[in-house]
Amino acid sequence: MYKKIILTNIFIILLTLCLSGCLDFFTDSEGVIYESQPTKVSYQIRYGYKINCSGFGRHTIKYDCDIPEVLVGTVSNILALNENYNNINVATFNDMISWNFTKNICSDYTLGISANVVYAESFMITDLSGKDALNIQELQNFHSNLVSQYCQQQSYNSEIFIDPNNEKIKNVAFQIYNSTNSDNSFIVAKELFKWLKQNTHYKINIDNVQQACTTFDKKTGDCDDLSFLYISFCRSLNIPARFIRGYLVEENSAVAHAWVEVFVGNNLGDSGWIPIECAGSSDDVENEVDTNFAFESAKHLRLFKDNGSNESLAASLAGISYSVAPELEFLDPEAFVEISNYQILESKELFVNKNNIRSYQ
Repeated sequence: MYKKIILTNIFIILLTLCLSGCLDFFTDSEGVIYESQPTKVSYQIRYGYKINCSGFGRHTIKYDCDIPEVLVGTVSNILALNENYNNINVATFNDMISWNFTKNICSDYTLGISANVVYAESFMITDLSGKDALNIQELQNFHSNLVSQYCQQQSYNSEIFIDPNNEKIKNVAFQIYNSTNSDNSFIVAKELFKWLKQNTHYKINIDNVQQACTTFDKKTGDCDDLSFLYISFCRSLNIPARFIRGYLVEENSAVAHAWVEVFVGNNLGDSGWIPIECAGSSDDVENEVDTNFAFESAKHLRLFKDNGSNESLAASLAGISYSVAPELEFLDPEAFVEISNYQILESKELFVNKNNIRSYQ
């Protein structure tokens, strides 16, 4: 089973709870106001693997490093941290810098990318009513290719991680759909999100990525696990959904992260795809909807976008791979991520009025 890659220390892992959780808020007769948060930031980032190697002996190292992007903003000056690389494309959407070399004499290597995030800006669908989204039947009628591509099981090493055909998951999804009394894809996706928030809770899982059925049974999981379960719910109702991998970035720190996009059509969000953060830790479901549904904060940096295939899942779960001759003394790869020159360019309060319209003020 795939082992989660721990990029930073326990302090940074705990930071995920703060970044993904509900913001302090207060209510008045007009709606809910959340405390001011960074809505536009800039920074420089370096990430990849540092490899300590000693001794003599044949060794092969292979590493594909994702090129970063943001949903709203600009990334520039993308540079490889080591020469002798190739530019490749993986799983349709993902441009990567790739190393694959064999040597007989050891040295220390740093493989990865540095980039300048000129700015990253928060994104949200302002109207939470879903009036501009397609209904589920319209998704099938007008976007049957996406329904086919993004409503299937996805497996890795014979384990089904995204599982829309699981009977327990399907039964709950259809119960939610029937109780919603709506065929609107946005509304149904929102009700599925509410169930996730009411019936599961975020728990750090540093060992293995869980299958969706395991997360359903345990009712706990971290960002990967909760995202895979939520995607399974959506796909079981023929609502296309896919995972996104990247980082949550804070001043001087970043942590590996995963979240979700759901396709609701009509060019909402990113050509019909809306972002959804499944790892929030608030106990208030409505606040989770306000701050994490159809919402992507400026702290999210994207690295990998799923294309719905098993190959895509395998590529997203893969880290560095290597083989060594028996006589080689030592080879130890360690993941790293470094943030510098972090600046808050803009901070605003999120306001959600009584008609479920969001805005910044």
